[in-house]
Amino acid sequence: MASIQKRDNGSWRARYRDDAGKEHARHFTRQKDAKAWLDEVTASVVTGTYVDPKTALTTVQEWSVIWLKGYENNRPSTVRQAKTHLKRINAAFGHRALKSVRPSEVKAWTAKLSDEGLADSTIYALHSRMGQLYSDAVHDGLLPKSPLSRRTAPKAGEQRPYVATTEQVWALHDAMPDGLQPAVLLAAFAGLRVAEAVALRVSDVDFMRGIIAPAIQYPGVELKTKESRTPIPIPQNLCLELSVNHTRWGSETLVTNAWGRAISPHRLEHYFREARATVKDLPEGFRFHDLRHYFASLLIAQGLDVKVVQKSLRHSSAKTTLDTYGHMWPDKEESARAAVAGVLRERLSLRTEQHG
Repeated sequence: MASIQKRDNGSWRARYRDDAGKEHARHFTRQKDAKAWLDEVTASVVTGTYVDPKTALTTVQEWSVIWLKGYENNRPSTVRQAKTHLKRINAAFGHRALKSVRPSEVKAWTAKLSDEGLADSTIYALHSRMGQLYSDAVHDGLLPKSPLSRRTAPKAGEQRPYVATTEQVWALHDAMPDGLQPAVLLAAFAGLRVAEAVALRVSDVDFMRGIIAPAIQYPGVELKTKESRTPIPIPQNLCLELSVNHTRWGSETLVTNAWGRAISPHRLEHYFREARATVKDLPEGFRFHDLRHYFASLLIAQGLDVKVVQKSLRHSSAKTTLDTYGHMWPDKEESARAAVAGVLRERLSLRTEQHG
């Protein structure tokens, strides 16, 4: 319900009730201004873009606190990353009302981050997080439209991971302390992530059939996505190598310390960095996670197509696989050129025979 009334002092009072029954009012000197405002509000209600005036004053900082509470049901590492992103976002926009941020300001912000020396991939991740924050704000009715879109997005940056050689992988394996060598095998030859590798249990491996069935990650948290739980086929000689710790200690996990006890990702990364320092020509920034790149390159070198590699790496989509490893597949241009050349050769050969 909406109405306009003239007050005793000559001003015009426009008022309306929102869907919750709450009354809102504003005063104007001229009747036509009151009517224009009321028409604008009514139109926003009809089109579904109406936002409570007080709610519209919510700042980026205030909303990020609320948003984070709803995000905390994700895995701890994911939440930590979100907090890191939000800290930077709030440093730039935290004091601003959500509705006041303009697309041009978002673009200026990402350009400033680039000038500060941040990697393209980091800037892209920050923009994506801010887009997520705003998208959820729109969904929650805090503002009608997000200032972030493809037009404000920075370039993602090329992902060209360093791929270790087979000799470097074995050197890393041999340099790791007793009990931790299976972690290198699980990453380089099965593509497991560090939190998955240290948590992999003997019961998660079918040694007879040669299948790893990842189910949990450190510290005993269930893997949430269907892709992460995709079974991984492995050869029998790898099964034999992975069973060493269990055979020796009767351990529950395949990766252990020198005394047969489970180890945390943090400790494993510590020992991995020490081992990395002993391997010739391995970049200082080479991480345990980068052993997955070796696994991917191994599959691609065997001529496996993108869908098979995607499944083996347990990526959620083939796009993720191609974005990361597309450059590793052999160039198909020569194959296409050879196919056409072959057809033409047959045609020319036939013509020569006919006129010979």
